[in-house]
Amino acid sequence: MEHGTPSVDVASRARVRIMRRLMPFLFLLYIVNYLDRVNVGYAGLEMTRDLKFTPEVFGFGAGIFFAGYFLLEIPGTLLIELWSARKWIARIMITWGIVAVIMGFMNSATQFYWLRLGLGAAEAGFYPGIIVYLTHWFRYQDRAKAVALFMTAVPLSNFIGAPISGLLLGVNWLGLAGWRWLFIIEGAPSIILGIITIFYLTDWPHQAKWLAEDEREWIAGELKKEKDITSSGHSFKILKALRHREVVLLALAYFFIVTSLYGFNIWLPTMVKAMSGLPNLTVTFVSALPYFVAFAALLLVGWSSDRTGERKWHSAVPMFVAGAGLLLSAITQSYLPLAMAMFCIAAAGLYSFFPAFWALPTTFLAGSAAAASIGLINSIGNLGGFVGPYVVGYLNNKTNSFFGGMTYLSCSAMAAAVLMLTLRRSGHVASPAE
Repeated sequence: MEHGTPSVDVASRARVRIMRRLMPFLFLLYIVNYLDRVNVGYAGLEMTRDLKFTPEVFGFGAGIFFAGYFLLEIPGTLLIELWSARKWIARIMITWGIVAVIMGFMNSATQFYWLRLGLGAAEAGFYPGIIVYLTHWFRYQDRAKAVALFMTAVPLSNFIGAPISGLLLGVNWLGLAGWRWLFIIEGAPSIILGIITIFYLTDWPHQAKWLAEDEREWIAGELKKEKDITSSGHSFKILKALRHREVVLLALAYFFIVTSLYGFNIWLPTMVKAMSGLPNLTVTFVSALPYFVAFAALLLVGWSSDRTGERKWHSAVPMFVAGAGLLLSAITQSYLPLAMAMFCIAAAGLYSFFPAFWALPTTFLAGSAAAASIGLINSIGNLGGFVGPYVVGYLNNKTNSFFGGMTYLSCSAMAAAVLMLTLRRSGHVASPAE
């Protein structure tokens, strides 16, 4: 650092440069990742008819993705911390891109199950790995904002992907139905971006040639101080960390909210179609509206959480909002405009809890213990991604109505909120202004 240059200038320069270098690329990766994960909901508008899938078969196949995800989640997250983030993320992307493309050629329920299971195994470790990767570059007081920016890729992928998927459903090239091209075309970018990842991402600040020397020293020093403080008095080994009360509560809360999230995501296009009878392309455009609201809510809550330094209530309140929106959507499903308004409220809650929630584990754990705990929370939580779509499909198959399924998702979101309020650690830290 040059003589007389205030450290605040170094901090400002480093934070801006890191944000500009990493976040747009990670944002793009997650848009592609999430679209490959949930585009089955849009493909299902035609695929279920062509392959003669019942709602129960479709729900089971959509959800079994998370069984494969569960098996490799913790090892994958630890590899991000202990080996190489860029190499493991690149491996994940290339593998899942190949499986996603192959889904365009399936012809039976058995193939559907195995490919969704394989896609989950291929993707395991990506999302929690990125959360861990962000701790390599962003201080605690900046982390919720970084996670919020990253997580906006989720509603945005649905907002952008819904109309694209709708357009692809209408094509019939080379004798292949549109839903098959949807999987093929939306899966291919993952392979390309995976190759780029190897050369673009940097594992640690001290390796970043794109940062000035004083910037590298500043961020490395800040993160070391944070790690030393977090580790003092909390010398948890990995297995002990996984049994930590707060980790278990976070995992359970995440299970219930993810149950609601994916039950909502996977079935939203089908519900809109059933309520409205609109053409597929119109259905995909209408289905995109809740994700636009979710995008704004996610940014707002992430900003508020970082400004106040509070995490627990910034996670719990959105979960309550999600539960209320899901319940009201079940009650109002006979009137599409009102039901869509409730879907928008539900989506706002289902996505805006993310930034504060993922800042919580690093308030009491650091290093490999934090990485393993994040992996555990995500792996157990994402089993809800199997339960939600399957239960909605099962209840729809038995009752020929989405009322029971949406009520179940509402109760699940409420349960997540209650569990969050039982945390002993509030997740409150001094805000930048304090």
